[in-house]
Amino acid sequence: MILHPPAKINIGLSIVGKRPDGFHNIETVFYPITLSDSLSVETTETGAVCQLVFLCDGIELPNNDNLCCRAYNLLDIDYQLPPVKIHLHKAIPVGAGLGGGSSDAAYTLLALNNLFQLKLSGEELTRYASYIGSDCAFFLQDKPAFGTGKGDILETLSLSLAEYQILLVKPPVFVSTSDAYASVTPQKVKQHLPELLQAPISEWRHTVFNDFEASVFKKFPEIGHIKAKLYQEGAVYASMSGSGSSVFGIFDKQTDDVAKLFPDCFVWSNS
Repeated sequence: MILHPPAKINIGLSIVGKRPDGFHNIETVFYPITLSDSLSVETTETGAVCQLVFLCDGIELPNNDNLCCRAYNLLDIDYQLPPVKIHLHKAIPVGAGLGGGSSDAAYTLLALNNLFQLKLSGEELTRYASYIGSDCAFFLQDKPAFGTGKGDILETLSLSLAEYQILLVKPPVFVSTSDAYASVTPQKVKQHLPELLQAPISEWRHTVFNDFEASVFKKFPEIGHIKAKLYQEGAVYASMSGSGSSVFGIFDKQTDDVAKLFPDCFVWSNS
């Protein structure tokens, strides 16, 4: 079974409070993009030496604690799964604020549920996903959604950027999510994102913000320079995704030449 776990971008991200469990409450809009990894999950022979074989190529992962393996181990506790081989081809940059690891884990849950006919409901899959990562549940539905709580309480939105070109730029910089959260002061929002996003995209620049940007741009000015450059080249809206380090620009025209301005970065476009 081969699946293609997609990336996401965050359109607006507000840190609204610190939780007793040490996490933060946020408000954000998750939007799926077509940049994706490739995930293969297949059974191996009964009695295999290894219960789980995990192979990865493409972009190198930072450690061996891959979320695909965590997803398998979670289900294995309750369902004693047969041995499997998971092969992940990594195309979504790591540490980029694009949710690639969470997406891989969510799609592993979907694959195992289908492969072994576990008949898990959407609610049950969401419960497993919540153990893996705060944004993991979003990828089970893979539709634009307003995320609250830790990002795990989702409300589907009617939002389409299909008529626009999205240009994504990730510099060779790693931003620690924990450090990013430590550098922001939570505050309540004056107006919720679903209301703000009803305005024309050209107005989002003045109303839709990512709370991580101020501290991240201060520490890594090159990320802020990318955002400024995207606006300079005609983006109607630009923002850092998640806690960084990727930045996306939304254009109402083709931007083939803009990608050439970032020769040392990972660049992707939906066109």
